[in-house]
Amino acid sequence: MRFETKAIVCALRNHGEHGAVVRLMTPEHGLQAAYVRGARGRRMRPVLIPGNVVQAQLASRTDTQLPQATVELAHSRAPLLSEPLPAAAIEWAAVLTATALPEGQPYPRLYEALEGLLDAIEAAPSAGGWDTALVRYELLLLAELGFGLDLERCAVTGSNDNLVAVSPKSGRAVSAAEAEPYAGRLLPLPPFVRAGGRGSWEEIAQGLDLTGHFLMRDVLTDRSAQLGEARLRLVDRLRRAGGLDASRSRP
Repeated sequence: MRFETKAIVCALRNHGEHGAVVRLMTPEHGLQAAYVRGARGRRMRPVLIPGNVVQAQLASRTDTQLPQATVELAHSRAPLLSEPLPAAAIEWAAVLTATALPEGQPYPRLYEALEGLLDAIEAAPSAGGWDTALVRYELLLLAELGFGLDLERCAVTGSNDNLVAVSPKSGRAVSAAEAEPYAGRLLPLPPFVRAGGRGSWEEIAQGLDLTGHFLMRDVLTDRSAQLGEARLRLVDRLRRAGGLDASRSRP
C-alpha cells in the first residue's frame, strides 16, 4: 500500500523512544493509523497537533502491516489551543473522530463536515457560527455509523408536525401532544436540527444533550467515561459562553 493524501491530524499515541502512531482523517481513505518516526521530536511536535492539516505519504509492505508515514504541515491551528473554548472544541472533534470511526473505511461526507467544522472554529473562536456545525457533525457521525436518529415523523402518530422531543430509547421524534405526558423523560428536539439555520444558546445545549446521549450509549460505549470528560469540558464552556447554567452540563 502506498498513497499520498491531505489529512487532518486526530490523535497520537507514543510508540517507541521517539515515534508515535498517528491517526489521520483522510478524504478518500477514511481514518488511517500510521507510524511517524521522530513524532515526538522538536521538529514534528508542532506539526502533529490534533486539528492540524498535513500532507501525508503512507506506505506499507502488506495490507496487514501498520503503515509508516511522512508528513508535512499544510495548515496549523496551534494558535487556537491557547483559547479555552476553541481548544476544547478541536480536542473533542478530533478525539471523537479518532475513536468512533473504524480504520480504513472511507467517509467522505464526514471528512468534509469535519474540515468545515474546524474551519468554522478557526474563523469564529467565540463559537459564533460553529456551535450548530458541531451538533450537525455529531448527528452525521451517528448516521454514518448506522445509529442515525429518525427525526422526520412522530414515532406515535406518523405526523411530521410540531415535533419537539426525541425518545432516548428509540431515537425517534415525538410530537408535542404525544410528548406532554412524558415531560422530563424525553430529550428536547431543538428546531434548528430539522429546520436548519442557527439555534439559540439554549437550543445548542439541547442539541448537544441529544447527540451526546446517543454517542455515549451507542458509539463510545467502551470509553464513554474517559471521553465524556473531554466532551463535558466543551459543553461546560459553551454553556458558560452563552450565559447558561454550567452545572446542568452533561456529556
